[in-house]
Amino acid sequence: MEDIDAIALLQDPVRRRLYEFVAAQDRDVGRNEAAEAAGVARTLAAFHLDKLVGAGLLEAGSRRLTGRSGPGAGRPAKVYRVSGAERAVSVPARDYRTAAGLLAEAAEMAGLDMEVQDAARRKGRSLRGPSGSCGGLDGVEEVLSARGYGPVRDEDGGVVRMRNCPFRAVADQFPPLVCGLNLALLEGLAEGSQVRMRMDPRPGWCCVAAEKSKNNED
Repeated sequence: MEDIDAIALLQDPVRRRLYEFVAAQDRDVGRNEAAEAAGVARTLAAFHLDKLVGAGLLEAGSRRLTGRSGPGAGRPAKVYRVSGAERAVSVPARDYRTAAGLLAEAAEMAGLDMEVQDAARRKGRSLRGPSGSCGGLDGVEEVLSARGYGPVRDEDGGVVRMRNCPFRAVADQFPPLVCGLNLALLEGLAEGSQVRMRMDPRPGWCCVAAEKSKNNED
C-alpha cells in the first residue's frame, strides 16, 4: 500500500511537474529553481516537494547554493534529489523481482553468462524500431529515455550516462551477470548506429555509458 500511496501523490499536476524536473537533473535542486520550473510560487513548491520527500520519492539535504563558504556565504538552503528507492505497483500483486532474482541466481551458478548476453543482445536489436538503427547519440538517448534509463549528456555532449538502472534490484545481488546483460542489451540497441556502448560503473549510476564511435560524427 505504501507504494500505491506514494505513486498516487503524482496524480497532482504540480507534484508531478516538480518530481519530473528534479528527477531530470543530475544534481541537487533548490526550491527556487524547482518552483520556477514548475511555474508555481516558492512556498507552494516547498510544500509539495516536502510531501514527495515524505513519500520517499525524493530525498532532501542542505547546502549553500551560492558556491561560497565562510562568513557572508549565507545559510545552507534545502535541496532535493530523486530518491534511490524503487517503487513498483501491480494490481493484483505480482512478484517479478523474486522470479528475476531466482533466474539470475540459477544462470550465475550454471555459468550461463554468455547465453544470457546473447539473449540480451537479440532483445536490444528488437528495440531499434523499423529503421533498424538508432542513428547517433540523439536517437540512442531518446530510446534510453523511453526505457527508463534517465540519460544525461556530459558537459561536452559526447557521452551519455544514465542516472537509473532499470535492473538495479537484481544488479545489486548479481552485478557481473546483470551488468553484462545490460551492456549486451544496449550494444544490441546501438548496433548499426554511430554510437558505442562501454562499461562505466559509477556509484548511483547505470554501469554503462554511450558515446560517439571514434570514426563517426553525431
